[in-house]
Amino acid sequence: MTGKFSSGFNKKIPVQHFSKSCGYMKAEIISIGDEILTGQTTDTNSVWMATELNKLGIEVTGISAIPDDAARITKLLGNAVKRSGLVLITGGLGPTSDDITKDTLCRFFNTILVRNEEVLANISEILGRRGVSLNENNIAQASVPENCTVLMNRMGTAPGMWFENDNAIVVSMAGVPYEMKYIMTEHVIPMLRNRGIASEIIHRNIMTYGLPEAHLAEKLSSFESELPAGVRLAYLPSSGVIKLRLTARYSDSSMAEQELVRQVERLKAVIPDLIYADSEVSLEEHIGKELKNRNMTVSTAESCTGGSISRMIVSVPGSSAYYKGSVIAYSNELKENILGVNHDTIERYGAVSGECAAEMAEGVMRLTGSSISIATTGIAGPDGGSENKPVGTLWVAVSSHLGTETRSFTYGTDRNLNIRRFSLAALNMLREQIISI
Repeated sequence: MTGKFSSGFNKKIPVQHFSKSCGYMKAEIISIGDEILTGQTTDTNSVWMATELNKLGIEVTGISAIPDDAARITKLLGNAVKRSGLVLITGGLGPTSDDITKDTLCRFFNTILVRNEEVLANISEILGRRGVSLNENNIAQASVPENCTVLMNRMGTAPGMWFENDNAIVVSMAGVPYEMKYIMTEHVIPMLRNRGIASEIIHRNIMTYGLPEAHLAEKLSSFESELPAGVRLAYLPSSGVIKLRLTARYSDSSMAEQELVRQVERLKAVIPDLIYADSEVSLEEHIGKELKNRNMTVSTAESCTGGSISRMIVSVPGSSAYYKGSVIAYSNELKENILGVNHDTIERYGAVSGECAAEMAEGVMRLTGSSISIATTGIAGPDGGSENKPVGTLWVAVSSHLGTETRSFTYGTDRNLNIRRFSLAALNMLREQIISI
């Protein structure tokens, strides 16, 4: 099949050909290789390229992985150039018979392969450094499509190839990650900048906790509908914490910054109780900063979370400045003998109760001398629940000089997921208490 690129591939592209109605360029990434689809190789190239394109204000609208099959490559490439102003291809440029990308591109672009002496010299020099002799397969790599711009690959034997006309740019690069990165960094990114294709793109990450994604989206539906054309909102959930990413694309960076500041303030007004930070930090990092700012210390008493909260707190560098320590009291005996939980409390209310959690928190604060403490007791599962206290039940207590507050939560039946959810719920309750002091 012959594509619509039969001529004009060395012509400079006017900037206006990349000014879509959205105001920025769209791109697609294609990874070629059977090894990707069989799981033998992880496609890290696409992730890296998408990140770099995003920095240029170029939106990646599609990422595809396909086998070394000429018909499928041709079909996908034909559709991609209709949809996007930029198509980046990696893979299939090696010296062996299964590397068919270059021949397929020749047929697609209605051209022929020609020997490039500079490429051949580069291949000879690279192989010479490795003590490898040049053979026919290596020499064949010096043949490139006649109507492409060659992108010299000083890190390997397969050159990059740049095709362009008034409609799109297509770039083919080696699949070896460090070779692809070299070609992108040394050639592709500078060439895109020189053509005025890059635009200003700025992100702001707002961290939230307390609502599931669907409920949060419902709460923010009006906020989203009133966003200006150059700003988008994305939801990035992870085990209860949801990162809200506001992205602004404008021709001027100061305009983008000003608009994002305005939208972040709007967002804070809509969900003030759910936002714990307006930058990308974990709950434990944010809590550490708040404790430092107030010259406070914290201790933990954990039953159902089994030390998970302690691990999260000490994962933050510098946590020794505010973290006193923990008692992991899984058994009732330890709750009573170390934390001082009254035996009658457990007999009357049970170990999984607000009363027990409160005495655990007060006990560890007394033992460690911390400014504030937190305690957890619950049923992580998958068994051990009852009608009154089903699997997923959690009690959290936070104690300070202001007193002790307890709160109950109910989650699902997956043990590992529950421990993560229990820990986050407890940390968020701790955060709320810290900022109220």
